[in-house]
Amino acid sequence: MLFYIIRKIISTIPTIFGVALIVFILFNLVGGDPTYQMVGRHANAQQIEELRHEYGFDQPKYIQFSHYLKQIVTFDYGRSYATKQPINQMILNGIGPSLSLMLPSFFVTTILAVSTALLVAYFRGRAIDKICVIISVFGMSISMLAYILFGQYFFAYKMGWFPISGYETTWPECFQYIALPMIIFIIVSLGYDVRFYRTAILEEVNQDYVRTARAKGLSESAILFKHVLKNSMIPIITNVVIEIPLLILGAFLLESFFGIPGLGSITIDAVHNSDFPVIKAMTTLVAILYVIGNLATDILYTFVDPRVSLK
Repeated sequence: MLFYIIRKIISTIPTIFGVALIVFILFNLVGGDPTYQMVGRHANAQQIEELRHEYGFDQPKYIQFSHYLKQIVTFDYGRSYATKQPINQMILNGIGPSLSLMLPSFFVTTILAVSTALLVAYFRGRAIDKICVIISVFGMSISMLAYILFGQYFFAYKMGWFPISGYETTWPECFQYIALPMIIFIIVSLGYDVRFYRTAILEEVNQDYVRTARAKGLSESAILFKHVLKNSMIPIITNVVIEIPLLILGAFLLESFFGIPGLGSITIDAVHNSDFPVIKAMTTLVAILYVIGNLATDILYTFVDPRVSLK
């Protein structure tokens, strides 16, 4: 198992290099020269050349790519074009608000989704199972934007239960600002997760070992919670770990509409301002988080099913 984990860790190095190369090509070759976005329409040739030299755009592409790799390793992405702030400091400032919103939402959603999936699997084919499936499909079919607008208008504006937007860094003052976004995120995510986990659990319910356990006289609840849930953990872990980057970035729409200064809001502002260093840094961060998430998934597989380490 140790050799398997080490091999998986080493295999992420070329993957991250490939991700960095693709991001560099998209922003530095396909995207064109960002100098013209920065100087505006009325700049003369001398101003353009001075700015290109200042930011290193006049250097060969392989030199620029080596600088970009250095930025990834040192976590120093330079300064924002729009705010002139260090990008790594902007990221560090945005992590707190994003995690304060997404971390509790993520845990509550996961616990509720797995519990509901177990419940409907236990009562599979009955009325409660069909009702939960219908509600899940209905919840998945509605856009998050519709939930946001309805929540802000009805619960925040009309009822006055929550602030429409804003954020506080101190606790418990910040809870009143993140409560409504948390509820919306849970409602939006719950439908898909329940459907996914229900399918994973029902696939195990139809396996031969379940029929053998029933033949031996084990109760349905013991089979479901002791055997089926354990063997369903691989797809559950896959879905949970893939969603982990959302904990860092947060939900873009939620942070933007509710005025939460997290990483999602920073990224949207950078897109509006054509702030390429920030966009490139956030794109790289998301890609690396997904690579690390896949690595964590593979490692967790070995604890759920030791046979994975032999493959």
